[in-house]
Amino acid sequence: MRTLVGSGDRIALVMLPFLVVGLTLNVMNPAAFSVGGPPDALRVLSLVVLVPGLVLWAWSALLILTRVPRGELITGGPFALVRHPLYTAVALLVLPWLGFLLNSWLGVVLGAALYVTSRWLSPIEEADLAVRFGSRWDAYRTSVLLPWV
Repeated sequence: MRTLVGSGDRIALVMLPFLVVGLTLNVMNPAAFSVGGPPDALRVLSLVVLVPGLVLWAWSALLILTRVPRGELITGGPFALVRHPLYTAVALLVLPWLGFLLNSWLGVVLGAALYVTSRWLSPIEEADLAVRFGSRWDAYRTSVLLPWV
């Protein structure tokens, strides 16, 4: 199981207080988190971004679940775009836009916190990958289309 986790367990521990406090505040005072309905344009934009975000997230999860246990370095699909597509998709494409659909800007805050946390902790995961895969990791790392995302 540890080989599947990467930095996920550390990220979850950092994110848990944000999630608990944010959801508690949202339940206690939903009007403070409202985005106004959401308006039709925001609803459409949210769906346009959310659907590909869910696809990228699910595709990334499937690749991790099927290839990591076999000891493979994943370099294709969403991993060719960004080094951590699972975290990135959830943080930037799922949480904020799902929040808007649920009439809350809390998703933006949680997405931002998740993105910052994953960027902060990803060097730990990447150091492990560099040791495990050596020059193949280096070649992959430099070939990613959007390495800064």
